Amino acid sequence: MSWLHSVLFLFLVFRWCIAVESSSTEVTDDGAPMEISEREALYSTIQGFVGDSWNGSDLYPDPCGWTPIQGVSCDIYDDLWYVTELTLGLVHENSLSCAASLVIKPQLFKLNHLKSLSFVNCFKSSLTISKEDWISLGSNLESLEFRSNPGLIGELPETIGSLTSLKSLVVLENGFDGKLPTSLCNLSSLKRLVLAGNLFTGKIPDCFNGFKDLLILDLSRNSFSGTLPSSIGEMVSLLKLDLSNNQLEGKLPQGVGCLKNLTLLDVRNNRISGGFSQNVEKIRSLTDLVLSGNPMDIDDMMGIKWENMGNLVVLDLSKMGLRGDIPYGLTKLKRLRFLGLNDNELTGTVPSKELETLPCLGALYIHGNNLTGELRFSTKFYEKMGTRFKASKNPNLCQYDMVSGSSNYVPPLGVKPCKMKKAEGDLVTANLWDLARVPVGSSGRSEADAAARQCLSPFILVGLPAYYVIASS
Repeated sequence: MSWLHSVLFLFLVFRWCIAVESSSTEVTDDGAPMEISEREALYSTIQGFVGDSWNGSDLYPDPCGWTPIQGVSCDIYDDLWYVTELTLGLVHENSLSCAASLVIKPQLFKLNHLKSLSFVNCFKSSLTISKEDWISLGSNLESLEFRSNPGLIGELPETIGSLTSLKSLVVLENGFDGKLPTSLCNLSSLKRLVLAGNLFTGKIPDCFNGFKDLLILDLSRNSFSGTLPSSIGEMVSLLKLDLSNNQLEGKLPQGVGCLKNLTLLDVRNNRISGGFSQNVEKIRSLTDLVLSGNPMDIDDMMGIKWENMGNLVVLDLSKMGLRGDIPYGLTKLKRLRFLGLNDNELTGTVPSKELETLPCLGALYIHGNNLTGELRFSTKFYEKMGTRFKASKNPNLCQYDMVSGSSNYVPPLGVKPCKMKKAEGDLVTANLWDLARVPVGSSGRSEADAAARQCLSPFILVGLPAYYVIASS
């Protein structure tokens, strides 16, 4: 009898084990089971963002198998499916769009195998993110992104700093404000840190000395103030540094010159007043240098040996109060495609021939200065540049007229024609515009005017080009 009881007991235990396993996992068509608790946490999380009417169990009975959800990726751990990537928001046409009124459900933080979490254009109504729960994702989460969520307001949660496995943190164009949490200094594994387009204020934390692997730092389009932290110069791997459109002041830290791998430095529209000649010239790897809109120390700025920065492709020095001649070293930058010198107080002549020899130059802006003399660019140069060349608002700058049959020829608008002296030197000086606008035979035309007008015969025959009317207005 005891033998029979033993067999019956083993049979009941076997049946119980099968029941427990079937209630906690479900086998998908490709053979991998998924914990029901994991799947229900996923369904509940998504339902909080897209609305209660969404029924994941009917629409996507196998979210990691044969009925995948757009924005959801999974991986197998210990022979079970787990959610590893979750993107909420209308990224693709078939992505799940967020509802007008949404909720961050606690089930989100039970998906503790998540490596990547993104919210794209989801939060429209005002919402402050809770400080709790983020710690539960700390051991695995490598990428966290908040993109284009104007409804996300308040300070960035302090507990974000507990996500010490993060390699990418993107907080782009949201409504976050206040000071950055000091806990961000804990994220020393980051390769990308983007906090652009928010309302952050205060000083930038001085704790970048531990960020040895950081490649991209973008703090642009906020309201950061004060001086730049000296530890910025210790991010030895940094490729791109964008601090533009803030309220930063003082000088560039000396350590910036040690960023030997930096390709982009953008500090436009701040209040930075110096430290460039000591730093910028040392960064030979730079391809994009944008300094416009800063009140520069003129001697500091004009002392840079531009010829040593042969990798520059984009150089913007506009709106900086620069004085003196156009630096001759700029004419040695053979890779330069964009040169912005506009809205300064530059004087002297334009090195037209030298600038024209730059093989890659495709945009040149020198308008809004006090440049003098004659523009000596060829028609071929103007055809190449089109509207990407501007030289207007230089009262003492002029352009020799050219005749071109090419439809691509766009002469510089707002630059007056140069005056022409008669070949015999009889003290008659004629302005091409004045001569061309007065008809032959008018009562105000002198005999000398009529003689000088013969120099304009090509223009008279074809008629006055329309751009002269525009230029004179």
